[in-house]
Amino acid sequence: MTTIETGTDSAKTYPGRAAVVSWIFFDWAAQPYFTLITTFVFAPYFAGFVASDPASGQALWGFATAAAGLAIALLSPVLGAIADASGRRKPWIAGFGALLVIGASAMWIGKPGNPDVIPALLLAYAIASVGVEFATVFNNAMMPTLVPPDKIGRLSGTGWATGYVGGILSLVLVLGFLAANAETGRTLFGLTPLFGLDPVTHAGDRITGPLTALWFVVFVTPMFLFTPDYPAKRPIRDALGEGLRELRESLVSLPKQKSMARFLLANMIYTDGLVSLFAFGGIYAAGTFGWDTIRIGTFGIILAIAGTFGAWLGGKLDDALGPKRVITGSLVILLFAIVVILTVNKDSILFMPVAPPVPDGPLFAGAAERAYIVLGCLIGAAGGPLQAASRTLLIRLAPKDRIAQYFGLFALTGKVTSFIGPLLIGAITAATASQKAGMAVLVGFFVLGLALLARVRA
Repeated sequence: MTTIETGTDSAKTYPGRAAVVSWIFFDWAAQPYFTLITTFVFAPYFAGFVASDPASGQALWGFATAAAGLAIALLSPVLGAIADASGRRKPWIAGFGALLVIGASAMWIGKPGNPDVIPALLLAYAIASVGVEFATVFNNAMMPTLVPPDKIGRLSGTGWATGYVGGILSLVLVLGFLAANAETGRTLFGLTPLFGLDPVTHAGDRITGPLTALWFVVFVTPMFLFTPDYPAKRPIRDALGEGLRELRESLVSLPKQKSMARFLLANMIYTDGLVSLFAFGGIYAAGTFGWDTIRIGTFGIILAIAGTFGAWLGGKLDDALGPKRVITGSLVILLFAIVVILTVNKDSILFMPVAPPVPDGPLFAGAAERAYIVLGCLIGAAGGPLQAASRTLLIRLAPKDRIAQYFGLFALTGKVTSFIGPLLIGAITAATASQKAGMAVLVGFFVLGLALLARVRA
């Protein structure tokens, strides 16, 4: 246990290293859901093999993501208020974690070419998405009780980095040992899939659901065992009223803090664009290049490695140049990457023809495929610094005596409109039958985010 002097007659005691490390493992436990399900394996598999065609698959996935995001946006202020005011976190994490486990496990039913399972499959995906996001809300609410305020950013960043590593390892596990090419019957490592998983029925893709559920149960357990929870401060009804009152006070005071209000609005918009870009990048690649799970998964590993180096370099630049400049630079890189991606087709780059990839050739043999990977690395390298520097800028803008409350408001603005990007992508893709048109909407998110950020005084 660590005792921190507060400058008054009292001091606050924080738990030891084991409690903090166990809390960090929540990110390790939850990240495979985003890596395997929403980005690199199951979502592209759904669009390419379960739905009738990639465009309709992207639209359906977008609508399901939007529905889950809308539920999260409507309920997260209430649940966040309960988390702040009630004191208890673990029962809520367990309850919403159970939704993640149930929904993810049910995604095994998504066999290829069977449209009858699509409604149940999308419902399972929405349930799991709501579960993982709300479990994260209550897990984040534990941060102020684990470390002093001046170490919250470091704790958050360490958890983020740990989650990245967990996502990479889960992806390597799936690609190397479970998911095989339907034609060769071999995994990325040239092996026969473990447990007799049938490549023809894409069992290696579908197993990511149950694997995500099992991974979460195993690696979230240390948090329940070693990270202390605290007795309820007040009954749920009283906690709800108190929490909503404090949230209302914070929102009412925002117009008086113009830079903070502009930053939170900018963060809300560009975070929505970034989340949508990550969510649909794999689906877009599957539709554009016809990539299978091994290619998309390998692409994901490359992006995650680029993101790790980007986050490290972004931290250095943050100290040297300030967080606002790092955010601005990251947004410019993302805007450049998405604009160029929209000009990349299987046989052209920037509208100039190139040799298409050779059927059954080596990984990423086509020039357009290699260009997409380079652009993806730019996105991965810019995404980490964007999010990390956003936390740093919040710390510089927020009143020092209310930093925890503003971290909660920061998390709220990052989620409250999370359904808009997927909804727009889904609607535009459905209306135009074009994945490219759906993805083009992201340009507006980054342009508007940049415009608002320019008016923030750091």
